[in-house]
Formats: sequence, C-alpha cells, structure tokens
Amino acid sequence: MSKMPLKYFKNTILLLCFFLATNLNYAQTGVIDKIIAQIGDEIIMLSDLQTSKLQLLQEGVNVSQTADCEILEELLFQKLLINQAKIDSVEVSDAEVNANMEQRIRYFEVQIGGRDALEKFYGKSIARIKADFFTIIKESMLADRMQAEITENLVVTPKEVAEFFNELPKDSIPYINSKISVAQIVLYPEVTDQDKQIAKTKIDKIRTDVVTDKIRFATAAVIYSDDPGSKIKDGDLGWQTKGTMVPEFEAAVFSLKVNEISPVFETKFGFHFLELLDRKGDNYHCRHILISTKANDKALDRAAIKTEQIYQDLLANKMTFEKAVDMYSMDEASKINFGKIVNPYTSDFYWDINNINEIDTKLYTIIKNLSVGKMSSPSLYEDLRERQRGFRIVKLINKTDPHLANLTDDYQLIQSACTESKKQEIISDWIDQRINGAFIKIESKYVDCKYKYNWIKK
Repeated sequence: MSKMPLKYFKNTILLLCFFLATNLNYAQTGVIDKIIAQIGDEIIMLSDLQTSKLQLLQEGVNVSQTADCEILEELLFQKLLINQAKIDSVEVSDAEVNANMEQRIRYFEVQIGGRDALEKFYGKSIARIKADFFTIIKESMLADRMQAEITENLVVTPKEVAEFFNELPKDSIPYINSKISVAQIVLYPEVTDQDKQIAKTKIDKIRTDVVTDKIRFATAAVIYSDDPGSKIKDGDLGWQTKGTMVPEFEAAVFSLKVNEISPVFETKFGFHFLELLDRKGDNYHCRHILISTKANDKALDRAAIKTEQIYQDLLANKMTFEKAVDMYSMDEASKINFGKIVNPYTSDFYWDINNINEIDTKLYTIIKNLSVGKMSSPSLYEDLRERQRGFRIVKLINKTDPHLANLTDDYQLIQSACTESKKQEIISDWIDQRINGAFIKIESKYVDCKYKYNWIKK
C-alpha cells in the first residue's frame, strides 16, 4: 500500500534524536552548512537533508546511493506546501505547536522513564528541547494543514474501496498481526479537602519565608519543591512560550511584572507560586515552587480495597463491567468509551499485540493469559503522563487471529489505504500545477537527480 509524501517527517518516535545527532555530526566533521535548494522564500539547508538521512539510518533503512535525491524531493515537497500555506494565509498557532510538542514530550517520558530521565538522556532541559524543535514542528504542522486543505473534499465510496483492494497484487496484501481491544477500570487514591489544606498551608508558609527574605527562592525550591525537573535548577523552568503550561500557571505568569512573585495558586498538579524572571512578548522565563496535593498514606490502601470489592462484585455478576466503569473509573480518557482504551496512532480501539507496550509497558503482561471476555485481578497502575498511581482491572474485549487482510475483517484498514492512494493522486496533480508557477532553485549537484516531479525547469 502506497505511502504519502512527507513520510520522513511523520515518525515522532525518533524526532528528538535528530537534533542531537545532527549537532554531533556537524561538530565532529566540520561540515559547513549551506543552502542547497529554494522554493519561493523557503530554503532547504544541507543540514536538513543530512538530518533526514540520519532518521532513515536510525530506522534501520538501507540508504541507497540515490537517497540524497529522494530525500531532497521530499523536502522540496514540504517547502512547496509551506510556501503555498503562507500565500493562502493558512496558519498554525503557537499554542497548537506547544500542545503538539507537549504531547510528544509526554510520549517520550513514558518510553524513557520520566521527565528527569529524558533531560538526562539528551543533556538539555525540556524547555531547551522544545525551543530547539519549535520551528521544525511548526513547519511540519503547517505543511500537514496545507496538505489537508488540498484533499479536504475527497470522498471514497465502498465501491472504490473494494475496487482498490481487488486491484492489489496478491503479494502486496498485508499480513495483519494479532490485534487486541481492551478496557479498564482505574481507581486512584482520593485527595481530600484536608489533604489539600495540608499542601496549601505548607506552601503558604514557604512563600511567606521567601517574600520576607527568611530563605532564598532558589534554596526553598531545592529543599521543598515537588517538581523534580526544576527543583535541581533552583526552581528555574527556563524560557517557555505561551500555551506550553496549564492555563492557571500562565494566568499567574502574565499577571506579573518582572521580578514579582505571584500569590499561591492551584493547578491539577498541586499548589504553586512563581517568580517572573523575564518576559519578551509571548515568551517568558520564570521559576516556581510546587507542593503536590498528596493523598494520605491510607488512601492508596483504601483504593486497593475498593478495587478488590469492585472485582469481586464483577465476578459475582452483581454489575456489568461497563456499569462499573461508569460508576467507579477515574480515568476520564477511557471512561467516555465504556472503559475501552483508544489507540492514539489509529484512533480506534485495536492494538497490535506486538507493540502495545509502546504506550503501556505493563498491559501486555496483564492480558497475555486472558481469554476474550475475561478480566484481570486488580493490579497496581501508574499513569506516567498524569503522574498518578492507583489500581486497575483490565478486561480483554476482543482478540483477532493473525491473517492476510480482507474486506470483511479489515475494511477500515483497507479504506484508509484507499483514501491515502486517492489523496496521493490529488497531491500529485497539485504538485504538477504549483511547480509551474513557483520560483525554484536547486544547487547544481542535485540537478541531475531523477525526480518524480519536474522540479528542474528547462
């Protein structure tokens, strides 16, 4: 099944590696960066091409002698999209970029074991990583949005899907791994008003000591703050862009003058106060102290006991699993789907059994011995994205057998492939039309490449 253009820009798993790898490559080899192509006002640097090549190598792709030409054509296509997006006033807001960035960062945190581990691995702060990749991700999102506008009116009928599948060569029909669909009931320890008041009293005292000069802000952050990423840096969060932090945090930031300390305020992470160190437009530099609202020591025990009671009631058929989700589950993302866990890559409820651990490292261990319709006994659960610990019960909703794709069992997959193929046809026509009216300049070294499209104007 055909791939869309921009395939080199879709892999979020490796994206953060490229900046590090590219920096090392240029620092060690002494290569001088230079412009190798231009479309309208958009330029392509030699480093852009080398970065994409590094991505392919890290994916284990055997890079051919013509790889530079193929990668450059992908980059030309992206820049053509970006150039047209600016002409058509297509926009991506900084807030959207920051939200996308945060989603990627959270994914990496889960993979690598937390925000501290991520910073240690890359040798730079999260704020620095975000700053380094802001323009790259914004341009990628802008190209995606322009491409979506080009194909927005596409409609694929069931007849077209069937024709697409029937025309596939037999050796091109994909083999589908076993897939599973799972649901869960999650209980977290309940934080009481008394627990919140303990945290609030503690941070009020710390803030008073800071503003009366009984203790330096930096010292208080190191001693007391519950934010592991910033406390070792005296509470410093580095430069951030508006839209990066939760709304309550940024409301406090933008209410302050430089060097002012905010009142105590609450977010979903707990109670904070912050000092604004500098601000330039929508960018700001601040430090903060966080005191988390922690459930008391007995709350986790109560959550465990409550989860066990729910499990026993389910075994005794006193309620359905779906009813228990509705009544008790505290995981809002799955609760709205009757407990089913959405696959963020496909937006459906099915997971390839071979890679489910990419998102939830313990889920496969829980369900591997379950038969369809059965559920696990309660087990400890840690949501690294929300930094919460609790207990959960998991139910195996469905499990498919490995098989060659067919229209009955895999219609959605085939429909997606058909849609992508139709989109490619539309995009190809669009590229041909736009190339004719665009200013394009390519370095002589790459003029003799065998391109799919007519980038070199005679």
